[in-house]
Amino acid sequence: MNDTVTSDTVNISHWLRQNSIKIPYKRAVVYPNSRDANGRVLYSQMTFAQLETESDFLAFGLREAGVKRGTRTILMIHPGMDFFCTIFALFKIGAVPVVVDPGMGINRMLSCFKQSHPEAFIGVPKAHLLRLLRPKYFQSVKIWITVGRKWFWSGYSLKNLFKVEDKPFPTIPTLKDEPAAILFTTGSTGAAKGVVYTHSNFDAQIRQIKEHFNIEDDEIDLPTFPLFALFDPALGMTAVIPDMDPTKPALANPEKIIEAIEDQGVTNMFASPALLNRLGKYGKENAILLPSLRRVVSAGAPVTPANIEQFSSMLNPEVEIHTPYGATEAVPVLSIGSHEILQETKKLSEQGFGMCVGRPICDTKVQIIKISDDHIGKWSDDILAEPNDVGEIVVQAPLVTMRYFQNPRADLFAKIIDEQDGSFWHRMGDLGWRDGKGRIWFCGRKSQRVITRNGTLFTIPCESIFNNHKRVFRSALVGVGQKEMQTPVICVEPLEPIKDNEAFIEELFELASAHPLTQDIEHILIHKSFPVDIRHNSKIFREKLAVWAAKKLGETVYEKDN
Repeated sequence: MNDTVTSDTVNISHWLRQNSIKIPYKRAVVYPNSRDANGRVLYSQMTFAQLETESDFLAFGLREAGVKRGTRTILMIHPGMDFFCTIFALFKIGAVPVVVDPGMGINRMLSCFKQSHPEAFIGVPKAHLLRLLRPKYFQSVKIWITVGRKWFWSGYSLKNLFKVEDKPFPTIPTLKDEPAAILFTTGSTGAAKGVVYTHSNFDAQIRQIKEHFNIEDDEIDLPTFPLFALFDPALGMTAVIPDMDPTKPALANPEKIIEAIEDQGVTNMFASPALLNRLGKYGKENAILLPSLRRVVSAGAPVTPANIEQFSSMLNPEVEIHTPYGATEAVPVLSIGSHEILQETKKLSEQGFGMCVGRPICDTKVQIIKISDDHIGKWSDDILAEPNDVGEIVVQAPLVTMRYFQNPRADLFAKIIDEQDGSFWHRMGDLGWRDGKGRIWFCGRKSQRVITRNGTLFTIPCESIFNNHKRVFRSALVGVGQKEMQTPVICVEPLEPIKDNEAFIEELFELASAHPLTQDIEHILIHKSFPVDIRHNSKIFREKLAVWAAKKLGETVYEKDN
């Protein structure tokens, strides 16, 4: 066995090996397979010892098939047993999984694949049909592996690659800064970028999550976002795979999610804000309680206090909903719990202070720098924003990724070198400010700020004023016109269809005029359903709304009375 961790080496798979020794008979993965004649769910399961052994067997087979250290490998497998076995087998070999969310759409997904220059492809039959239909995106791939029936194409079948051996797989002692995986951003405010995760990044993530959330030995997780399920075997948590389409969390069946929580005694759950809202609404209407849950984690987009308050009705009083802040390049870096949100920060958010995303987690360092769209080569205290001013959030921590895959321009604009100690700061692309208690208040994306003749408006603070209206589901600030002389427009998505548009708009203008942040906004447009990201169904595509608003301003305009 060759998985010794030295000062220069670490392999993320060592967490699974440790857990297979510490808790060998605890269930690592639980998967809903079918239902019996009475409609009860029949689950398949795999223990930590079994997952360790089977990922070893697969690692032997993959190595014989030609997958080796550094092989960039597209992974298109549904969440479940094969997914966990395969990704940990790849880690043990030192190969580099390329993970792209299929929910981003076929064309964007294919573009991501092409960017990563993959050498191997492991996917379900449907994925292989895609590569046959669009071959130009996979020209660099030399090794093809099918999960399931192989049909008529060439390559290997995953089930035939499990090579039974009487010894553990000799895990590659990968270097700390050696690539472990390439994960793509959502591309919600631009082109999706491949983020290079090293084994030390993953290792730091595991340690930070375990410490901050106080993960205990008997935890059972319901990861409704597949990428977050990767952490469970390393954290020693049982991963209960939910019966839902992970690309459409806002359309998940609440009954099936709640059924899994109750069947398995789930203690920890991740849910995007959209799924949290769907479950919370159903649970509140049906007076459902979920006493097994010890914590709920919601991220991927700002989580409104109303959403948190609604879901909290299903939890024991002491249980909190945590809303960690981060990005694909750095997560989690900040966090706050629902008790502090509902008791203190909620009322400030409603007044336009922004969304409080909490304090730095563990050893994470956070600074606020002056807003700039230019690249910043070197760190200097001169770039720091004044106290209480809104600026760009920058972070530094062992879990923060160092670079993008073959994208030096993105590196140039996202990383700031600190020459004092040879480290670097990552620019989050988000705006915020720090209060006197050390908390960071999120004010929106830097690229989505609206620069007018009278000053700069930030999305989250302005939108919160309109979101106070009882008939508003959500709102979005966008800018129309020439850069730095934009006309601010508020788009509003009502909770339900509005019959009296003019009266509704007038009420919104009254709200706006009463607050200095929004008193100069002269255009309000009604939009029946905002475009949102597919991954979390929560991030608003304000760029698309801005195009829509520009067209609408030439047609139907509701202007503030002078």
